[in-house]
Amino acid sequence: MRVAQLCLGGLEGWLMGLYYTIKVRRLKLVMGYTVLTLLMGVFIVGYFKFREYTDFKRILANFKAESRVAEVLVTESRLDEFTKNFVTTIKFLEYAVDERPLEPKYFTFRGNQIQFQSLVVRFADDYIEEGHRMKGKSVYLFLKAFVLDGANTQVFDITPTRGIPGGYEVGNVPRRMEQAIWNRFWAYALDPKARDRVGIKNAQLEAPGSVFVPGTIYTIKIEHDGGLRIDAEPIPHILKGERIMG
Repeated sequence: MRVAQLCLGGLEGWLMGLYYTIKVRRLKLVMGYTVLTLLMGVFIVGYFKFREYTDFKRILANFKAESRVAEVLVTESRLDEFTKNFVTTIKFLEYAVDERPLEPKYFTFRGNQIQFQSLVVRFADDYIEEGHRMKGKSVYLFLKAFVLDGANTQVFDITPTRGIPGGYEVGNVPRRMEQAIWNRFWAYALDPKARDRVGIKNAQLEAPGSVFVPGTIYTIKIEHDGGLRIDAEPIPHILKGERIMG
């Protein structure tokens, strides 16, 4: 009887030891999984923070452009027999800050004396307030094309305000981030009080014009100093009368 009790006591002790061993191992396993999960979480958060930073840098890299260029070609010009005014259709081809041609836009006007409005916004070099990463940056935009004619004035948007300008759009970045940056830009650029508060050096509008006629290529350039220049040169003779495939 005594031997049986001793055997049972030993078996009970062995079972308790096995129980605690399994419990400790399980605890270590749970702790290991917890640490691994935390490390993975830190890695994932760090990765997305780094990706967000690099995306932000890519967006701001476009704000270093020193000028913008567009080309204009008259694709149709006819005389309206009723009004005795020209009806002019132009092709407006803008180039992005990396010199890529954007999707062309076509505008038709009653008249041929056409003006283009540009906007240049410069952030001060010592800008250190809430948007300090914009310091020293500049934005050059073609805003509108229009023909002044009193109550019959025609205006076409080239770059809609509040949106992401085509020439500055960056591919492969979250749209919401890009839109958020441009929302802040437009809020600063269009509000004089906000401009003073956040350190915009100046926001300059220009709107020169020219008579646009067929057979001429017009180059419109926003200069470094904010001026808008329109240069004209004849279409090369080899292209006259030809329909170019492409």
